[in-house]
Amino acid sequence: MAAETQTYNGWKNYETWAVKLWLDNDEPTYRYIRRLIREIRVSRPAVYWLADHLFEVVACNAPDLGASMYTYLLHAALDDVDWREIAESFLED
Repeated sequence: MAAETQTYNGWKNYETWAVKLWLDNDEPTYRYIRRLIREIRVSRPAVYWLADHLFEVVACNAPDLGASMYTYLLHAALDDVDWREIAESFLED
């Protein structure tokens, strides 16, 4: 019997949903992403480029918590985000 895949509000997981929610609702960030999308050609490689770029934008803006349990938890959560799924969603809009 195959294991059932858990999702959250239609997204791969909670982490992916939470990041997409934030990207959609932070107006300057949303406008920045829309501008990026206009500048790239919509193709399969564009999805991977946008996914990598979104990760960089979010990771570079993560707070510096020093060496702590919270830093490790934050990095683990960012690693669980399906950046490709988010990029595909933006490209489909």
